[in-house]
This record gives sequence, C-alpha cells and structure tokens, in this order.
Amino acid sequence: MLLLGADIVCTSWTVTGLDKSLSLMVLCFLGNSLKQQIAVWLIALALLSVFMPNAVVCTLLVPVAISMLRFIGEESVEKSRIAVPILLAIALGAGIGGVGSPLGGAANLVAINYLEKLSGREFMYVDWFTRFLSFIFALCLVNLFFLLGPPLPVKKLPGSKEYFGGLYMDLDSMGHAEKVSLGLFLAVMLLSFARPLFADLLPGFKPAYIFMTFGLVGFFLKNDDGKPILTLDTAAKHIMWGLLILFGGVLALGVLVTNTGAALKLAEAITLLPLAGGSRTVLIFTVFSVLLTEISSNTAAAAIAIPVIESIVRTLGLNPLPYMLIVTAAVNSAYMLPVSIRAIPVSHGFDASILFKKGFAVSLASVFAIAALGYAFMRFWPGYSVL
Repeated sequence: MLLLGADIVCTSWTVTGLDKSLSLMVLCFLGNSLKQQIAVWLIALALLSVFMPNAVVCTLLVPVAISMLRFIGEESVEKSRIAVPILLAIALGAGIGGVGSPLGGAANLVAINYLEKLSGREFMYVDWFTRFLSFIFALCLVNLFFLLGPPLPVKKLPGSKEYFGGLYMDLDSMGHAEKVSLGLFLAVMLLSFARPLFADLLPGFKPAYIFMTFGLVGFFLKNDDGKPILTLDTAAKHIMWGLLILFGGVLALGVLVTNTGAALKLAEAITLLPLAGGSRTVLIFTVFSVLLTEISSNTAAAAIAIPVIESIVRTLGLNPLPYMLIVTAAVNSAYMLPVSIRAIPVSHGFDASILFKKGFAVSLASVFAIAALGYAFMRFWPGYSVL
C-alpha cells in the first residue's frame, strides 16, 4: 500500500513536470569542474532517493546526464571516459539514498515488516531516519573517496553548467498544478515523520494510508486547465507494477525461507564461523548481506538475510534488533553487478565491466564502514538497540 501510494504521489510530479523542475534546480548548482559535477550528482541522487524510490530517481536522471554529455561533445556513452565517473556517481548515489527512508526501496519495507513483528509496535519514520542518517553520510564519504581519488580524465567540462542553466531558464514558472503536487508531497512527508505525535489518536493512519490518501486526492484536484491532475489511465501507466509484484514475491520468499526451516539451515552453516556477537560477527553478517545483494536484488536479499540473521542471533541469546538494522544498511550497499538500479545506466550503454571493477573497491570499503559504524552504535548508543 505504501509503494502504491508513493507511486501515485510521484506520478503527479511527472504529469505536472515538477520532477524535471526540481531536478534541474538541483543540477544548476553544478559547476564546470568534473570533481564538482561528480560530487553534486552523487549527493543530489542520494538526497532525492531518500524521498522517492531510488529506481524512479535513477531512471529520471540518467537520461538527463547523457543529454548533458552529448551537449558538451561526448556522443558515445560507451566510449566516453567522462561518462564513467558521472554515471557511476548517479548509480551509487541512488543506492546510498535508498537506505534513508522506507520510500527508498522495497527492501526497506521488507525490513520494516520484520522489525515490527520483532518489536510488536509500529516502526516510525523518524526512528528509521535517525538510525540510518549516519550510514548515508558515511557511505557518501566512502563513495566520494573512490570517485574523486583516482586521476580524472579532465578537470573541466566546458558548458555543462550553462547547459543545465539554459534548460532551467527554458522552463515555465511553477504553475498551480506543480505547486499542488509539491504541497501534496510535503504534506505526506510531514505527516509520515510526525506520526509519533498522533499515533495514539489515529492508530490506523500509518504512512501507507497517508500516502494512499493524498495520492487519491490528486485525482480530484485540478491543474491550470481545469482538468484533474491525475487520471486512472495516467496513473496506471506510471505505477511501477513490477516493483509491487517483486515486493509481494519477496515477502512470500521470506516466509518460505523461514517456515520451511531453510533459514535455520543457512543459519547453521553461518554458525560454523566464529560468532560471539561482537565486531567479527557484525562483519560476517555485513559481508553475507552484501554478497546476497550483489547476486540478487536488494529486496530479495533483505527477505532472505534478515530472517537468517535473526535466527542466528536468537540462537546466540542476543537482541536481534541492532543486527537487523545493520543488515538493512548492508542490503542497500551493493555496487558491483548490473542488478537493480545499477542496471539502469548499463541499459543506456555504460560498460558493465567498468561497473564491476570500480564497484568492487567501493563494496569492500562499504562493508567495513557499515560494520564499524553499526558495531560502534551497538556499543555506545543505548537507544540504537531499542524501539
């Protein structure tokens, strides 16, 4: 329900052109320095993916980047050395931002499903954001280090700032429909994060129903021409039905893995390793989760890894919650193979072998960053392990 509601709300952005306006507004901050380009692309994608599904954000902005590259004379993505760090920044940034809120991807909703079963209470958006904000910051630093550290093919991209500035200036001023779409989205996010303030008064009005309610409102509001902002035909074309089916399928897969005893068998195999609940255990869990994500989607990885890790931790007599949070960050941190959002730039001509080579080092560093940060929170932040 949350995914469907979010899709409908974001469809109003596409219909009114708000998505393009906001994206170009962010990209106008780009300078002609390639390093600045890379940093802004990565940070912009990470921020946008906190509030919108990362697949949507990546799909939206990869063609914009390719258009810019062609404008400055890079006609072939496959042969362009400049395209490599920019498209990498887009793919990696969208992946990082995906862990920032439940909206970032279906894997997060899988995690919430298990966390709520574990705790017996609703897992608030504000609880999610406070626990994962530091992971986003750390992963951004790791990715920027590997993107900006090696020698770049050029220092300047002449005309790139002017390109985005020109596109933005060509846009019409924000109309009534765009303002309404933005207002709907801001209202949804405000109510979702303020949920603890009215949870007792409206126990059934959870974020899933907040998004759905405001998404449906878009069918009754008018655009500048007096026509509805959304119609059933428009919404049906833009809703990510495949993602909804994927989410339902992986939840079923998670139940299958748990109820058939497969989770216990996987847990038994991992328990052959030296596990005691400390830093080594956290590192092993993180590696296991990242490897699963690399060979499947992060949603499927979450559906398998979370119940397996929970089984192991319960066997060790420990609190599963902090380990499940760390695993959630890990299943959002795969960078090597053209799976999930990383397939989007590859489908536009980006070389998958370059993605593997560059992504391997980033994945390795991210594993250690997530494990170290998660273990530090377990040791020194009492509230991290309590809901």
